[in-house]
Parts: sequence; structure tokens; C-alpha cells
Amino acid sequence: MEFFIGGAAAVGAGFFTNPLEVLKTRMQLQGELRAKGQHAVYYKNVLHAGYIVAKNDGILALQKGLVPALWVQLVLNGMRLGFYKFADSRGYVRDKEGNIVFYKSVLIGGLGGILGQYFSSPLFLIKTHLQSQSVAAIAVGHQHQHKGTVKALKNIYLQNGVKGLFRGAVASIPRAFFGSISQLSSFEYAKQFLYTYEYFTDKPLLTSFLGSMVGGVAISVVMTPFDLILTRLYNQPTDASGKGKLYHSYMDCVAKIYKAEGLSAFYKGVGPMYLRLGPHTVLCLVFWDELQALYDKYVPRQKITE
Repeated sequence: MEFFIGGAAAVGAGFFTNPLEVLKTRMQLQGELRAKGQHAVYYKNVLHAGYIVAKNDGILALQKGLVPALWVQLVLNGMRLGFYKFADSRGYVRDKEGNIVFYKSVLIGGLGGILGQYFSSPLFLIKTHLQSQSVAAIAVGHQHQHKGTVKALKNIYLQNGVKGLFRGAVASIPRAFFGSISQLSSFEYAKQFLYTYEYFTDKPLLTSFLGSMVGGVAISVVMTPFDLILTRLYNQPTDASGKGKLYHSYMDCVAKIYKAEGLSAFYKGVGPMYLRLGPHTVLCLVFWDELQALYDKYVPRQKITE
């Protein structure tokens, strides 16, 4: 049940924040391997990007990739949040006094993130492709021209098999690990700190809300460079064997981005990244805590030894 609750919370949040994910993806692909001033700037900032996408692609384009995006949330966060809650409820995250043990929180949060990201990788791949697709006038990055989630999965499988669907899955591990530990650890530590004040002891919803705001800032700052690298790796064109044409490996991608675009390129899209992850983290973690509270209230937990 912990896995279902985590996934359901993330799906609910993902529906509202997917438009910002679309804008973030476009801005991360803008000026790929081009020096500043040597490429067209279609998206000046997140508000301008939203206007340009709606004007050229239509208002519904802001929800491009919604289907695979929600499946990503279900699988990724179902496993990530579910794994963390499962471990926490069995005493693997805290000490005897109920305080979070940092290294345990990092290991469990990171491992859950890696598992969730890896198994959701095919859907994340398709999501990235669909979100980057646009009319030629504002196109950035490689345009895969998929006709939908199912057809995209089928075409990639027919061309390159299961290996093609999991292209870039290993490269997603740094993003998953650092993103998960920064969000969950900061969220749990913030709540633990707030509960030291009597005012918050009977206000779980407010405590979850404030803790999730801290988690949103932490994950946005920490994960943006890793997310940009993964977006580039996922969206690049491939040859007949399924190998990337722009980047041969994770470190090759890092080196080429730095050489062509400079260090600041790794924080392209940080604005929509925070505007997306901030509300998403708040909604997801508040939903997570509230759904778990409802479950604990109406479905008494059995003893672990039974």
C-alpha cells in the first residue's frame, strides 16, 4: 500500500505541474551545443516560453507528454516514496528516539530513487521526446515526430528492442540519487525541526506544507544539472543501432556541454525547474502525508511480526 500511496500522490501533483515540465524541457534543449549568442532564442524565460508555446502550438501543447508523464510519476514515485515509507515504518530510517539518521535517510532515499527512475526510464524517454516536439518555427533539439505514447514505445522497440527503450537508463542514476536524497532528507529534517516547536505539534498539514517547500528548493538546486544532462541524452538522435549521435556517454555529454555552452548551461531551465518542482514537491509530499494519514486512520496497521 505504501507504493500505491506514493504513486497516487505523485500522479495528482504531476497533472498540475506538467506544463512547467514542458517549458523546462524546451529551455534545456534550446541552444544545444551552441555558444551563447550563436543560436536562436525562442524562449527568453518561463513566462515568455509559455506564451510562445501556446501561440504557436496551441494551449493544449502545454500538456504535451501528459500520459507518459503521469505513468512516470506512478512508477518512479510509487517506488521511491513507497520504498522510503516502507523502510521508515519498519524502523530503518530513524534511531530509537524517532530522530532521522542521516546516512540511513540518504541510502534509503537514494536507493528508492534509483529503482524508480530506472524502471520508469522508457516512459521518461518518451515523455521527453513528446514534450520537445513542436512546430518548426519554435523547434529546439531533435524532433522525433512520435504520434503518441503507445506508438512511440512500439516503434522504438521494433527498431532497437528492449535495449532501445532503456537507452539512457544508467545515465539517469545520478539524477535519481541526488534528486531523491535532497528532496526527502530536507523534507523529513524540516518537519522534524518544526515539530520541536509546540505550535506545530497538532498541525500536520501545515508542517508537511512548510517541509515540502524546503524540499522543493533543495531538489531544484541539486537536480537541475543532472536533469539537463539526462534531457540531452534522452532527446538526442540515434543511429540504426540505437546509439546516440551527439553524445557517446554520460561524461562525453558533460564535456561537450561545458566546452560548447559553458558552465552556466547546466542551469538552463532552472526557473521552470523550480516553478515545476516547487509546487510538485509541495503537492506530492502533502498528498503523500495526507493519504498515508487517512490510510493509517481507517486501516489499522498490523504488527510486523504477524
